[in-house]
Amino acid sequence: MLITLTTDFGTQDGYVAAMKGVLSSLAPGVPLVDITHAIPPQDVRSAAYVLWTAVPYFPAESVHLVVVDPGVGTARHPIAVRTLWGTLVGPDNGVFSYLWAVAPSDLVVIVEESKYRLPVVSSTFHGRDIFAPAAAYVAGSAGSPGVPLEALGPPLEAPVCLPLPRLTLEPGRIQGEILYVDRFGNAITSIGRLHWQGAQLQLEAAFPPAQHAPIPATRARVVLKGRDLGPVRHTYAESAPGAALALVGSEGMLELAVNQGHGATALGVAVGDVVDLVFG
Repeated sequence: MLITLTTDFGTQDGYVAAMKGVLSSLAPGVPLVDITHAIPPQDVRSAAYVLWTAVPYFPAESVHLVVVDPGVGTARHPIAVRTLWGTLVGPDNGVFSYLWAVAPSDLVVIVEESKYRLPVVSSTFHGRDIFAPAAAYVAGSAGSPGVPLEALGPPLEAPVCLPLPRLTLEPGRIQGEILYVDRFGNAITSIGRLHWQGAQLQLEAAFPPAQHAPIPATRARVVLKGRDLGPVRHTYAESAPGAALALVGSEGMLELAVNQGHGATALGVAVGDVVDLVFG
């Protein structure tokens, strides 16, 4: 058993430390693993993407605590979720949507039972006062099982879900959008997952509905805002330093980058911008 943490808190202040203090007090001996605390502030969609990339690599009994919560203190629910990929604890704002798309939940509960919260709950720091205690009680402690999700509160029938990323297949063209920009400036798109098969790329859609397409890589070009970025590359080094390129990233998603540069800045792209992979 372990607990992961994903937040937009950064590391300058004591917010993450306070949450870890609660977790260590209520779930002694349970390892704590940081996924990231550098989600852009209030960026629920980026958090959803980062969770989708990281959570599958953890043991299925893990508890994943997420606090990217622009609605803190409002009527939005705190929730705990059971999936095949572990237990998720966080706000009901769609942050788990991408995970649910590939690992559906079989139970979502509202975290409202007072004995599984801190005695005093602030209106601005539910990560410390509600989410961290809930995660700790679910995880249990070394040699002691956690509480069942049903004990935390009543079921929630219709949790908030974000729209799934754009992926449109047409004859000779696949259209997607910029999903996320990583710290290197690589702009990761919704076109994927892509697999190299000799001189062809095979698309197996990362999110439902299931979509498949063979792509003749020798004819394929990536187009962004009318700009031709050339063919799909295997590595950054296939382009000269400072040159823009497109390649298949580690998650199988099409990425736009600049070799040894900040791709998103150089290309002037933002999350939501449309990208085309054309091969007609």
